[in-house]
Amino acid sequence: MMDAGDSILFGEDPEEGIVAVELVAGASGQGRMSVFVRDGAHVTHHEEPFEPFVVATEGTLDGCPVPCSTTTLAGKGPLNTLGTFANWNDCRKAAAWLSKESGYSPSDGGAPYLSPNDPVQQYLMRSGKTHFLGMQADDVNRMQVDIECITTPGYDFCNADRAGDEIVAIAMADPSGWVEVLSGTEMDEATILRRFSEIVQERDPDVIEGHNIFNFDLPYIVARAAYREVRLTLGRDGSEPSGRPSRISIGERSLAYTRFEIYGRHVVDTLFLVQAYDITHRSLAGFGLKDVAIHFGVAAEDRTYVEGSRISDIYREDTERIMRYVRDDVCETRDVSRLLSQSSFVQAQALPYSYQNICVRGTATKVDALMMREYLRRGYALPRPDTARPFEGGYTDMFRTGVILNVHHCDVRSLYPSLMLTRNLAPRTDECGVFLDLLRTLRDFRVETKAKMQAATDAQERAQYDALQTTFKILINSFYGYLGFGQARFSDFDAAERVTADGRELLQQMIDWLKAHGAEPIEIDTDGIYFVPPADCLADGEAEAHLAAFRKAFAADLPPGIDVEFDGEYRSMYSYKMKNYALLAKDGTTTIKGGALKSRGLEPFQRDFMKRMLRLRLEGRESELPALRTEFERAIQHREWPIEKLAKREMLQESPKSYASKIGRGARSRAAAYELALKAEREYRSGDYVSYYVIGDKKSVSVHQSAKLTSEWDPKSRDENVAYYQGKLDALCKKFEVPETAETQGELF
Repeated sequence: MMDAGDSILFGEDPEEGIVAVELVAGASGQGRMSVFVRDGAHVTHHEEPFEPFVVATEGTLDGCPVPCSTTTLAGKGPLNTLGTFANWNDCRKAAAWLSKESGYSPSDGGAPYLSPNDPVQQYLMRSGKTHFLGMQADDVNRMQVDIECITTPGYDFCNADRAGDEIVAIAMADPSGWVEVLSGTEMDEATILRRFSEIVQERDPDVIEGHNIFNFDLPYIVARAAYREVRLTLGRDGSEPSGRPSRISIGERSLAYTRFEIYGRHVVDTLFLVQAYDITHRSLAGFGLKDVAIHFGVAAEDRTYVEGSRISDIYREDTERIMRYVRDDVCETRDVSRLLSQSSFVQAQALPYSYQNICVRGTATKVDALMMREYLRRGYALPRPDTARPFEGGYTDMFRTGVILNVHHCDVRSLYPSLMLTRNLAPRTDECGVFLDLLRTLRDFRVETKAKMQAATDAQERAQYDALQTTFKILINSFYGYLGFGQARFSDFDAAERVTADGRELLQQMIDWLKAHGAEPIEIDTDGIYFVPPADCLADGEAEAHLAAFRKAFAADLPPGIDVEFDGEYRSMYSYKMKNYALLAKDGTTTIKGGALKSRGLEPFQRDFMKRMLRLRLEGRESELPALRTEFERAIQHREWPIEKLAKREMLQESPKSYASKIGRGARSRAAAYELALKAEREYRSGDYVSYYVIGDKKSVSVHQSAKLTSEWDPKSRDENVAYYQGKLDALCKKFEVPETAETQGELF
């Protein structure tokens, strides 16, 4: 745990045990905040004064239509006037007036004013308080939730708007080991929902978690409660959840979701935590709970599995199996949260955000909040963001393709942060020097945590430290991204360009050194290098000593303040193209990275083929590739697989009616899932899943015209398009140069 004595990172108010902060409800309370504090098993709350603020350029607040107290801030920044208000309503009225008067929206970097539209963020920035100080992660009372629903016959997935698609189970768990399942065999849906609300109040969680809880569990619970006319009194004040559309950006992905607020509590989606984890590791086969639990080793040996499309049938045939299934789901959610929530917990001790917001905010935005909090604490004016412009990025290159044996990996420890710290590369508008002070503190913590990870002998403890150091690695590395983030208050594109230029120069020196000393570079990606060590490090009985000497010499050649880590040794590597490769570790585990090798857009049989093909290549068993190809060709030709291995399953992101409207005006192309939904006798809605396969007998078909619902597939009269799926396999084999046997060429067709 980090030393909370450093106010630049943790804020200046040392109050411990804060688990939630909320604006006091009602017009009379808009100038006060309710602070919830946990002391062991008990939570109390007290109210504190709250003066929301606007930071503006000189004179901008003149004529403000609501009472406003102003203070002049020190320094050279143009936003040098701090305006404070008696309550949140007045502050919002002032922000709306400023937007109208200036012609700038609040999010515009050129606006002559700044006022965060989150009362909790404003309160934490001004007060210097943060969540969870003085607490360990296990001190936070978390409740995991998972639901199961039945689906009206004829549909592929349940939809809360259909009367018959009821919730038949709600499972709840917490880290203490408590698990409870509310079963539809013991109570009706309305009673399940009422009892769920009662349990939330009885156990009083600080955090409610679920896997896909924002886009499935909570919207479903809320919709069914409305249908059953049940009040969901989940808030600490007895209020019901409120939801609104929102978006989250995770790496290259931008996801729509329904953001829910529960008064006095935080709602966290472990699906988002998993996706954030995968941005750095790129090692997950999928983001579904089952795949994730297996990946992290938290799936129980006797875990109950049920195919999603079979839940309704099995519920009617074997209800207890569904209850075991939902119990296992909620326990896996609990264990995944235990591993991946550690980093967000520690960030909550530092950042002026609610814990819930920390789990959905981008890293550059978090750096911005830390910078602004410290400037306001010191009474200094804020700058405007720098003018955005393009600049050259990091150094990436690939030197060899195919299968390579005895591959090692080295990583420059926090390359860009190290360059910024050793060469004093910081925003020119940061006259207080806050940027590098923050970066130094965070880097030291990450190094300490990574050392603990490497020393850990327990697999779960190691995974916890790994999740923690990974998130802080992302946050630390985002200091460079922050410089080139157009909306960042202290952005500086000249400084960002200097950082990448220095990084490219350093990495090129490292590549040159490796080549000069007998090593063979394979691939370089911004701050890491895959390479084959010199022959004397691999061949003879003194290889280990030679390797140690080689590494020592390599590290010694680097400039002061730049450290290299040798963090991977692999039996083999399959290098396909830039940022797309597979690795075989010494313990036999494989890692596949890159969209070209594990695209989630492939049919299940293609993903299975890719995994097995890569494994054979990594193990030097290329002679078995024709047999693998033949196995898949025969299975397709003789229709040996269940249809699920060929089918695609897609969620309708918009209603079929909206889709049809866009098609009518040429605003989008046709898609199979929507075409099937429009043709179906039953009504499909946004959020429904459609599973389909392709029929016919020609290799080249228009998928949207040849698709058929998986639910309509008849195993006694199979009609999947053999030529189409064979063509997909052939294209995959051609792409990855998988040969066919001579006997197969004439045998199958």
